[in-house]
Amino acid sequence: MKKFFSLGALIVFLSVSLVHVTFAAETEAEMRAALEKQLSAYEELIKQQQALVQGKQSERQSLERDLDLINAQIKKARLGIQARELAISQIDNQIEDKVGVIGDLTESLEKQRQSLGQLLRQTQEIDDYSLIEMILSNQSLSEFFDDLENFQSIKSSLNGSLETVKVTRTDTEEQKASLEEKQISEEKLKRLQEQEKANIEDQEAQKAEVLTVTKGEEAKYQALLQQSQKSAAQIRAQLFEVSGGGGAIPFPDAVAFAQVASQKTGVSAALILAILEQESAYGANIGSCTATEIVYGKQVMHPDRDQSIFLALATELGFDVNTQPISCPWIRSGERIGWGGAMGPSQFIPSTWAYYGGIVGSGTSYHYDKNSDYIRKLTGKDKASSPFNNQDAFMATGLLMRDNGGAGGTYNAEWTAAIRYFAGWNGPSNSINYPYGDNVMKRRARLEGEIKVLQGG
Repeated sequence: MKKFFSLGALIVFLSVSLVHVTFAAETEAEMRAALEKQLSAYEELIKQQQALVQGKQSERQSLERDLDLINAQIKKARLGIQARELAISQIDNQIEDKVGVIGDLTESLEKQRQSLGQLLRQTQEIDDYSLIEMILSNQSLSEFFDDLENFQSIKSSLNGSLETVKVTRTDTEEQKASLEEKQISEEKLKRLQEQEKANIEDQEAQKAEVLTVTKGEEAKYQALLQQSQKSAAQIRAQLFEVSGGGGAIPFPDAVAFAQVASQKTGVSAALILAILEQESAYGANIGSCTATEIVYGKQVMHPDRDQSIFLALATELGFDVNTQPISCPWIRSGERIGWGGAMGPSQFIPSTWAYYGGIVGSGTSYHYDKNSDYIRKLTGKDKASSPFNNQDAFMATGLLMRDNGGAGGTYNAEWTAAIRYFAGWNGPSNSINYPYGDNVMKRRARLEGEIKVLQGG
């Protein structure tokens, strides 16, 4: 009878990847220490500039005040760019570490599969070898019992190896999900960088124009402000761009939708418009896809989180999933990052829309429930709310901004809610997200002025 090899050799490698993971974590902590210190310093300076900006905004409008405000905004923006460069550097290092860990786990998983195959083959040999053959073999009694003990050990190791493969596979998937989150965070920061650099150029040009025209004289500056004010006719004629393939709608219509949402949610109409305008600007380069497309080897929409909800929406609303536009995943340097699937003007993903729009269920089974459709209740419609309908989308934005704390009416409450709309509930705790809130509030101030002119106020 053939002898079976040592079981220890089959499973000794299982802990190798854990050694690498621990070492990588320690190395990462050491490498990040200096960056963390720098980032904290930048964040403190940004907060100081934020306080200065808010203080200047509360002062009476004058040439001196507005030049100070522009200078403070430019300085704050430049500090933000430096902070985000550090944050992007950190994320790059974290992504590199994640890729290394995934590689180690994948290699470990392959070795475990090979070991499992060997154990399965040995188990089959045991099952095929009869007790009579054992007894008739040229073995001593002690060798016979040694083999019986080995048989039991092999079967026990088979169960252990199966469990190890399961754990390693789970760890690998978790690391891949974490890597994807890091890539999405990095892409958001890079988009903010691009937007903030453009803002600085605009502010520098604005400052140069003011100084050229006014030559530092207050009276000339006040005259310039008067000339720059749009008339009611100009505002009435302008269009309001919305995301999600809806194109543009007349500005008075957009104001009417926002005011209805404001009355129901307590969120300023100008703030709702500012969020939607910002989303349109922010998502302009993402593009338009459909749920059935394959982009860089994957479906556009997250298969577990969003697809079943999207199909339930299609069933209720009657749209064709093969043609209905949704946002594409981000692509940078020929690499896909994260998932697409954001819908309509509010750019909600299906799982977010479900909370307000009456899609209920779990797993892969979802359906529309009229009693859970909060948007429908607030708009007073007699049909299911749709993320692709402007009135419904405006109401949804108002609801989310309300839940983010944006109904307080103060600058800080609205600014905080805007950042949460972009980066989640904890977004305001990280200064690298501040530019999104800053840009929304700038838009809000302009839009509020235009609404007043439009309505004769």
